[in-house]
Amino acid sequence: MPREITGETIGEVKAVADMHQRKAEMARQANAFIALPGGYGTLEELLEVITWAQLGIHRKPVGLLNVEGYYNSLLTFIDKAVDEGFISPMARRIIVSAPNAKELVRQLEEYEPEFDEITSKLVWDEVDRLSYVPGSEVAT
Repeated sequence: MPREITGETIGEVKAVADMHQRKAEMARQANAFIALPGGYGTLEELLEVITWAQLGIHRKPVGLLNVEGYYNSLLTFIDKAVDEGFISPMARRIIVSAPNAKELVRQLEEYEPEFDEITSKLVWDEVDRLSYVPGSEVAT
């Protein structure tokens, strides 16, 4: 594996095969997910963990650290999707947000996941059985 310069190592460093395995492993070990202000990569990972919660793959809270209203436009978009029927009100409650870390941690600690009767009951073992075949664009 090529070595990268990452600065001081804090915690465990674990080599993985690809981005999917990296995200799945982080999700397995996490107690919650917090998105700080960021770009496309942050949004991609944020929406993936929200989707996983909606599908019942995990029951962990998803929080937005909404510093100086950074995520206000995204939250407005999500609320509009709820109003238009594209996102259920229950799925909207997957996300908690706060303007500061102290308030966000409090909300994450109080979070109680909700699931409806049709929510998938996927588990990580089933997700791991899906393997990406390069060039096929299909999980098999």
